[in-house]
Amino acid sequence: MVSIFYAVRLPEPSAADTRELAGDYAFQPMSIAMPAGFERQEIRRVNQAYEHIDAWISSVGAGIAMNDIDGDGLPNDLCVTDPRIDQVVVTPTPNREDGYAPFALDPAPLPMNDTMAPMGCVPGDFNDDGATDLLVYYWGRTPIIFMAKGDGAGGELTAESFEPTELLPGTGGARYTGPLWNSNAAVVADFDGDGYPDIFIGNYFPDSPVLDPSKNGGVTMNESLSRARNGGGGHFFLWTENGYEKVSDALPQSLSGGWTLAASAADLDGDHLPELFLAHDFGTSALLYNTSRPGHLEFSEVKSVRSGSVPKSKELGRSSFKGMGIDFGDLDNDGQYDMFISNITTSFGIQESNFAFIGTADERGELREHFRDGIAPFEDRSTDLGVAWSGWGWDVKTGDFNNSGELEITQALGFVKGKENRWPQLQELATANDALIADPAWWPNVRKGDDLAGSQTMRFFAKGEDGTYLDLSPALGLAVPVPSRGIATGDVDGDGRLDIAVAHQWDEPVFYHNVGEDTGSFLGLKLTHESGAPVIGAEVRLTLPDGGERVARVDGGGGHSGKRSTDVHIGLGDARGPLDVQLTWRDRAGDVHEQQLKLAPGWHSLRLGTQVKEK
Repeated sequence: MVSIFYAVRLPEPSAADTRELAGDYAFQPMSIAMPAGFERQEIRRVNQAYEHIDAWISSVGAGIAMNDIDGDGLPNDLCVTDPRIDQVVVTPTPNREDGYAPFALDPAPLPMNDTMAPMGCVPGDFNDDGATDLLVYYWGRTPIIFMAKGDGAGGELTAESFEPTELLPGTGGARYTGPLWNSNAAVVADFDGDGYPDIFIGNYFPDSPVLDPSKNGGVTMNESLSRARNGGGGHFFLWTENGYEKVSDALPQSLSGGWTLAASAADLDGDHLPELFLAHDFGTSALLYNTSRPGHLEFSEVKSVRSGSVPKSKELGRSSFKGMGIDFGDLDNDGQYDMFISNITTSFGIQESNFAFIGTADERGELREHFRDGIAPFEDRSTDLGVAWSGWGWDVKTGDFNNSGELEITQALGFVKGKENRWPQLQELATANDALIADPAWWPNVRKGDDLAGSQTMRFFAKGEDGTYLDLSPALGLAVPVPSRGIATGDVDGDGRLDIAVAHQWDEPVFYHNVGEDTGSFLGLKLTHESGAPVIGAEVRLTLPDGGERVARVDGGGGHSGKRSTDVHIGLGDARGPLDVQLTWRDRAGDVHEQQLKLAPGWHSLRLGTQVKEK
């Protein structure tokens, strides 16, 4: 057995290899300013049926988004969801010299109470006026869009700069009487192809009084640890000239009761409609093929081909692992998107596996044919790539942080921080009969002071010379032993280097300013409609001098609770001259356009109508 262990164990990188690779990166940690005057809490008050697991119930809600909120042309503003004060805070990135005072968004006069808590924030232009609005989703109520009152032309931000508006009409009034949604994911994308951004909201618990301590019951836990379908499911909202309109029954019936923790969208097959990935806790995550048309949503689930040589738990569309985070990125530089999915991967705890689903289709036309047949041609290669195991995973964001032409992977980790180890009790629960676990009474205590993966640190995976990834977070000063949840990325100062902001659960958020010196060149694009709104879903396909391709998109916002900037950033390595760039986008009429450009490295601001115009 000892011989077999040494024969099959994975090779471990040397400290010298890690130090050498880490020399290509450098980050300066900076504190994020937060407003004073709010009462702080260490844990939330919950439904009495959840009282013995209140730390578990209180383990989400830290979120962060990075974008240009004040209209100065740079994504140097943050929207922070802080569970310590249960407020959504707008604050400048700490490297700014012209910052404004941080403030909390004020939902008044919309009805709010102590049984509600914000879970995340998505910046975007939701009324096509060129200014950045803020979509906030909650536990205990339906989402609110904080509409910017200005025109996006700049100026100091305050709480009065935004007007709260219900996403779901008819839920306002002096007292909230709307649905008790418990939302944990939001995606903004043009799902129906009409040229305007739509919204997907993914709920975790079913509609129920989760955070109401006056109630004892009326709540549930998941009906299974591997195939639960009694969760909150998802809701779509289509853009219309008169506001957003809720669409029913857009999800396949088998997925309508998922416990959604994360979701993201990208056009995988090149038909100009974004596919949607749903990361479901306690059940099968899913990739949805998009065949919608303007005003009508239609999705079908696609799965990998069943294989006798691959465990069912590692197959796309069949896995029983705990989907916690998702991001799309071209991890193997073949010009097509791959997927990284976070799961629980703690040795001597619960050892599942992260997923690096790499596409096996030769080109996107072939991928489209597979989708039409219900097949998702993706294979999990997380073990070979060295990213299978990390910890209790959450949000994940890919990005080229040293402009080498290779994507790195940042991942949030950790669950509940305390002193009393609760892994033995959780392991007992993991082997329990599914007939018991829907009842909260059968769950082991997880309260203040208990610990589950509480000292795990975020990961920063970078690709080594042999093609496998190494975790550089300790060498880069990113390995803070505090549970993290959301990760946001963007180039906040326009220097071509992606910066990082991290939301910690029940602790201070942190901004990491990218100060790496030995970086390659880059192409950065700010792609907007004539109104100034970002062209959500616009695709950038770049051909390098050696014939290699890079692909990126305008991401409207997806993942767990972190949202990247809507700018497009592509690392170029040593490429220096003008580059062949293909832009593909939908205009406001929903018509698809494609244009070839020659662009020099650096930042470019382009207006996309029926043609590309330099801004």
